Amino acid sequence: MRIYAKVIPKSAKNEVIKISEGEYKVRINAVPEKNKANQKLVEVLAEYFGISKSRVDIVAGKTARTKIVEINT
Repeated sequence: MRIYAKVIPKSAKNEVIKISEGEYKVRINAVPEKNKANQKLVEVLAEYFGISKSRVDIVAGKTARTKIVEINT
């Protein structure tokens, strides 16, 4: 399944908020430098969906706040 994730880096805590079907707001405590925010996004989404990190892939928007993420369940 593909989802849209609006990422908010440098947050106080890691949190996933479902906005609508296929659209999520994800707060992460990582900084958007050297791919740290993308790695943390994968970790947080994998934990939220209860799957391994290898099943979460950022398809588009690696340098943007809004990303398209492929979730392989």
